[in-house]
Amino acid sequence: MAIGLLGFQTTVSRPVTLSGIGVHSGTNVSITLNPAEADTGVVFQRLHDNGDITELKAVSSQVGNTDLCTVLGFSPTHSVATIEHVMAAIYALGLDNVVIEVQGAEMPIMDGSSLPFVEAIEQAGLVSLGVKRRYIRITKPVRIEHGGSWSEFRPYDGMRFEVEIDFDCPLIGRQKWAGDMSAAVFKSELSRARTFGFMRDVERLWASGHALGSSLENSVVISDDNTVINVEGLRYAKDEFVRHKTLDAVGDLSLAGVQFIGCYRSYRGGHKMNANALKALLADPSAYEVVETSTPRQRVAARELIAVSASEFAPWSA
Repeated sequence: MAIGLLGFQTTVSRPVTLSGIGVHSGTNVSITLNPAEADTGVVFQRLHDNGDITELKAVSSQVGNTDLCTVLGFSPTHSVATIEHVMAAIYALGLDNVVIEVQGAEMPIMDGSSLPFVEAIEQAGLVSLGVKRRYIRITKPVRIEHGGSWSEFRPYDGMRFEVEIDFDCPLIGRQKWAGDMSAAVFKSELSRARTFGFMRDVERLWASGHALGSSLENSVVISDDNTVINVEGLRYAKDEFVRHKTLDAVGDLSLAGVQFIGCYRSYRGGHKMNANALKALLADPSAYEVVETSTPRQRVAARELIAVSASEFAPWSA
């Protein structure tokens, strides 16, 4: 069965908190995932020192900068950065409604993967809210291209990702991950894949105020002689790199506000391509339909979902 094809919406059964370092700020940050009512979606609440709260819904229309990570919001003081790893876990595990309180300007990087977020959500547990869950079903191809990169959505009876990368680095080279997504597949094949970078880029990033919290504890670092510096090596043989890029894509596409039924393919993509492909899809109402189960039930097959009025349900434009 494809990823999280549940008939009903879910939330976490109780609050759960994670703390760590912000990979770009280098400062201590913490987040708390709180239960939320049906149709809330994923909402980030950035708590400021003066008591103010910046509230940002995790949807495509709120995506700001996508250069090094995915940022919600358009002002440095009223935004939340590096959301892709926690969003990937939320999407993959089928968590529909949650309010995330944030002490800081970004998510804690933890170990550079989604695994700590998966474990936290599973520790809290999910509960059904008894309200129908909706999905976006892709009905025709939508493709974007930029330089030598491209991304596209295609109709498919399930939820599938096909991500290919091509680096001018002998250690990485050309790699591809493809598979039908499920919570189990995400946990076993993608969740442990860490963010990665090159030693040659470190000083440039530091000088620009980025990656101040990056370390061998939360990143795979590639040396100038094309070897992995981390003593423990790679978690997934030679292709941890493309697995992490796929993890990022899962998180970025979660900003549709609901799960999609279709196939997402990309070549030499990244946060910006993921975000722009999603915007291109949502800008063409003829390319998708919003669907739900015809009768209330816990689980449903993709082919059993029926179309509903999209004009009454467009969380991505909130």
